[in-house]
Amino acid sequence: MTKLHHPLPRCFLALVLLLALAPALARVQAAERLPDAVARALLAAHIPRTAVAIVVQEASASRPSLSVNAGLPMNPGSAMKLLTTYAALDTLGPAYIWKTEAWVTGTLAHGVLDGDLYLKGGGDPMLTFERFWLLLRNLRARGIRVIRGDLVLDRGLFDAGEQAPFDDQPLRPYNVKPDALLLNFKALRLQFIPDPGQDSVAVLAEPRPEGLTIASRVQPVTGDCGDWKEGLKFDLPENDERLTLSGNYPLACGEKSLSLGVLSHPQYVLGVFRQLWRELGGTIGGLLRDGAVPADARFVTDSESPPLAEVVRDINKFSNNVMARQLFLTLGLGPDGRSAGPADAGRAVRAWLARKDLRFPELVLENGSGLSRSERLGAGSLAKLLADAWRSPVMPEFVASLPIAGVDGTMKKRLGQAGVAGRAHIKTGSLDGVKAIAGYVLDRKGRWQIVVFLVNDAHAAAAREAQDALLQWVYQRGPGG
Repeated sequence: MTKLHHPLPRCFLALVLLLALAPALARVQAAERLPDAVARALLAAHIPRTAVAIVVQEASASRPSLSVNAGLPMNPGSAMKLLTTYAALDTLGPAYIWKTEAWVTGTLAHGVLDGDLYLKGGGDPMLTFERFWLLLRNLRARGIRVIRGDLVLDRGLFDAGEQAPFDDQPLRPYNVKPDALLLNFKALRLQFIPDPGQDSVAVLAEPRPEGLTIASRVQPVTGDCGDWKEGLKFDLPENDERLTLSGNYPLACGEKSLSLGVLSHPQYVLGVFRQLWRELGGTIGGLLRDGAVPADARFVTDSESPPLAEVVRDINKFSNNVMARQLFLTLGLGPDGRSAGPADAGRAVRAWLARKDLRFPELVLENGSGLSRSERLGAGSLAKLLADAWRSPVMPEFVASLPIAGVDGTMKKRLGQAGVAGRAHIKTGSLDGVKAIAGYVLDRKGRWQIVVFLVNDAHAAAAREAQDALLQWVYQRGPGG
């Protein structure tokens, strides 16, 4: 007798499938649910869920425990520096250094160089005013006092191209462009010293590049200090050497200082060189020009940068844009010594990611610093990068470079009284319409957690409370509680 097989009702099969998938669906829903404090803060800031991307994942885990819009391409702001600095530590090594070299042509007798002095830029991101003084002092110690020829700058290592300022504040330090012979971040430090008795404000400048005229029309005013920088105005017409300061300075501020990026790179080097060379008792009679060190030149001395681990710390702790751009271009240098541009650096970073099997299809690179309207990276990709760095031999140097909540860098004034203070190593990022945090949190149970929180919205500046709430939640409760 033939047995009849009755198919199970479709509704029963659907129920069985639903029951089988229920645990997975529950995990997905839990992973996508924002902590209440974060959701409330976003609502108060008028930031929609569609404008945020969040990933929280235990550093040693293989999948996120909290994931919201993880694959969405976002502008990460200065959190992009995490990619640049980790790539540099991993490929160049923590001990990598840059050199700035001094070469001469002609003859040297009785302290007189009857020839030219060449300064060859090696892309050093930290050739500070003090280290440049030591380089020139070393030249004097080697018998050079009078230079009858030219000061020649060999700046051919980088090809940064013509780049417009990021915004309408061309003198702000973040707008300084990279250069193979970047000196002192091309910065002028202005110190404002009010004198209530004289009803005046003195302005001191360091360095004081020879040839640069500074005219101050700053007026003292009463009232709270507040955002004192907004009351000042600075004018330095292009190709001019007269900086005019104007506006109001509140007496209640006491002494304050700020930095401006002044002059072109060659003008700045020449002005500071002349200032320091004169102070060291030397003279120079020639002109300034660009040029490569000739084959018959003789090496005299050099200046070595701090090691990369220290440079990366300054880049990430204080979110220094021009240093990050210098580092990015360094990644593009080839063994043949040809100049490197942003495209070369971008190809080098992508090749490095491929070797590490890190696939970031949404990645858009422009200058590696995050000071860009076009750069893109998803929260999920940033979390994968941080997870890979956690397993890397350079993990200690990388994590140590990140600002610590409530302690230093760009996180010094955040979460100082919260339980997470001192336990979160977080890179920040801020632009108009962009607010980002990314890094590591040591939770109450002693587990290291990766945290990424990106916001791209017109109200992004108001996202700080939501981001701080997430950091505190990860510390206090943590995924999986």
